[in-house]
Amino acid sequence: MNKTTSWLAASAVLWAASSAVGAYAQNVIKIGEINSYKAQPAFLEPYRKGLELAVEEVNASGGVNGKKLELITRDDNGNPGEAVRAAEDLMSREKVDVLTGSFLSHIGLALTDFAKQRKFFFLAAEPLTDKIVWENGNRYTYRLRPSTYMQVAMLVPEAAALKKKRWALVYPNYEYGQSAVATFKELLKAAQPDVEFVTEQATPLGKVDSGSVAQALADAKPDAIFNVLFGADLSKFVREGNTRGLFKGREVVSLLTGEPEYMDPLKDESPNGWIVTGYPWYGIQTPEHTAFRKAYEAKYKDYPRLGSIVGYSAIMSLATGMKKAQSTETDKLVKAFEGLVVKTPFGPITYRAEDHQSTMGAYVGRTKNEGGKGVMVDYRYLDGAKYLPSAEVVAKRRPAD
Repeated sequence: MNKTTSWLAASAVLWAASSAVGAYAQNVIKIGEINSYKAQPAFLEPYRKGLELAVEEVNASGGVNGKKLELITRDDNGNPGEAVRAAEDLMSREKVDVLTGSFLSHIGLALTDFAKQRKFFFLAAEPLTDKIVWENGNRYTYRLRPSTYMQVAMLVPEAAALKKKRWALVYPNYEYGQSAVATFKELLKAAQPDVEFVTEQATPLGKVDSGSVAQALADAKPDAIFNVLFGADLSKFVREGNTRGLFKGREVVSLLTGEPEYMDPLKDESPNGWIVTGYPWYGIQTPEHTAFRKAYEAKYKDYPRLGSIVGYSAIMSLATGMKKAQSTETDKLVKAFEGLVVKTPFGPITYRAEDHQSTMGAYVGRTKNEGGKGVMVDYRYLDGAKYLPSAEVVAKRRPAD
């Protein structure tokens, strides 16, 4: 074989390989997903399973617009800078069609800004800060999970009904915690004008000094406590509070505590009677949830957590939006998501045009230590649409696109 023949043969191989790659790329839709898997495994390991189950189901039913979904994930290590670098890599090197994910609110905000700067579609799956859809909202970003405002608004009527005057507040000192407490104070003050907030304990995320926090709360002699801690911080706080008798004779209203991700690790230390938002997977009998639970348990031999619901619903939202748009082009997706109705294990949800927030709701109930394990009792599902402000109110908080 002479040099010319050898060069032609090599060129043919390269052309064939590049054609195969091109054909593959044309037959898949790449979803770039970024999250704090190492930093927040309790929520995000079940979340990843929810993602994968949804991708499997969508592809088994024929895919989206004749194409299969491919999920490409990156870990942001709980760092906004790393999240943005991961997003850039997914866009430029992996050539993803859309971005989704994020758990921590400050990372969600960083990716929201990235989407705005790069004019690229981003579905924020889990971060709760209101700024994602209000103050920092933009036309390229939508959000799935019920926001801090929505979940606090669900709890405030319960808190006001307690008729407790002196409240203590404890929360992680970053965007989510700050936002939750600000909303709670605003809404409870409106519902109960004589309320007093006698102390605030703002703790570093993941580094709560539970002994000193519990003591400071006890010293303030509150009638009730509003708690926003979650994960390992929650476990430490509950343990120290139980030891010191902090919760005896006091009502506690606690955001997220009813989620099995955070309730299960408490085991026999689980508190009784806290008013919480959460996910009583064991008691939801709707057809949508039953079908999801059976599929999840069959695949993973485990029960779902709330993260499982969020991950599953994020993929189903993207698939539904792409089908409606008949495209993965950003501008077409942005338009398709306005008013988009998506079937989820919690029933149908709608993405609002005015602020790009979905109407997914949450379960509210009380905690119970049942045989050494925490569960939710007396719970009910609250429709997120009923706990969102009007378009006129949103217009005052959200910048014009």
